Amino acid sequence: MWLIGLLILHTPWAPLWALLGGAFQFVPNFGPILTLIGPAIALALTGATWERLVGLLVVFAVIAFIDGLILQPYLMKRQNRVPIWASIIAPIVLGFIIPFWGVLLAPPLLAIIYAYKARHIRPEPIRSGEGVVLPPERGSFDRRS
Repeated sequence: MWLIGLLILHTPWAPLWALLGGAFQFVPNFGPILTLIGPAIALALTGATWERLVGLLVVFAVIAFIDGLILQPYLMKRQNRVPIWASIIAPIVLGFIIPFWGVLLAPPLLAIIYAYKARHIRPEPIRSGEGVVLPPERGSFDRRS
């Protein structure tokens, strides 16, 4: 995503900044901001117009939105069986309770809680006579004509 946005803005060294942007995505909370610094300095040194700098901020906002509200909750659900609603709401709630550390610690805490839940809280086994009732197989019942 970074490469496409930076190429549209004609940013110098766009592939390098996009590669660093992908690497910095692994740094929670600070990665996207660190990614923004390099292209902003490169655009400023080349004498870019304000429109291109604002365009860089728009690219940053779009990538942050897609990554934070779509990709990360989906991957948390897929990898750790964490519901999407929990991975969106937990950082917000913990951010109010513990302002900086709550947002930082919410994803690993959710992964730990749901891993513990999956391992130690198992559903009760289905007892005989309960569960899914299947229709009889074709031809298995007596037809009287």
